[in-house]
Amino acid sequence: MKIGILALQGAFAEHGAMLDRLGIDHFEIRKREDIEKPFDGLILPGGESTVMGKLLREIQLYAPIRALIQQGMPVLGTCAGMILLAKHIEGGEQPHLATMDIKVVRNGYGRQLGSFCTTAKYGDISLPLVFIRAPYILSVGNGVEILATVDRKIVAAQQGNQIAAAFHPELTDETRVHEHFLSLVHR
Repeated sequence: MKIGILALQGAFAEHGAMLDRLGIDHFEIRKREDIEKPFDGLILPGGESTVMGKLLREIQLYAPIRALIQQGMPVLGTCAGMILLAKHIEGGEQPHLATMDIKVVRNGYGRQLGSFCTTAKYGDISLPLVFIRAPYILSVGNGVEILATVDRKIVAAQQGNQIAAAFHPELTDETRVHEHFLSLVHR
């Protein structure tokens, strides 16, 4: 198994460190040629979604990444990665990859000073969750399973092989969100 991590901007190194802990082979996707390597799953990290969306188009990664996801490649989108996956963004911002039937609110928990940590249920397990300028999911479409909520706001969901999380699982010692993602790769 090999996982590609979008490495244009944001918390890609931390996802790589988490995969190292789990003994999973991975590489960084920085340019068009990188997407041509064989891999089995994709991580879209936190960062700044507008910048990431612009760079995806500029370096011609947008179409191939979108096609891979639409063809069923497992993907984990965290924070900005969740925004990249969303079909709808509150406030009229143009969607980016638009492969997951969710509507998100950017900076839903406020700016940098609104960052926080909490513990909440993710599926059937309690996990530490780290939120940094975090979005949240305002609504989900048909076929989207809600995985976690905090203060009645949806903060994680799954649709088929796509997992979206408003928080940063790569910034904790807890591996189960990544293990959940990797279980989709094993299918």
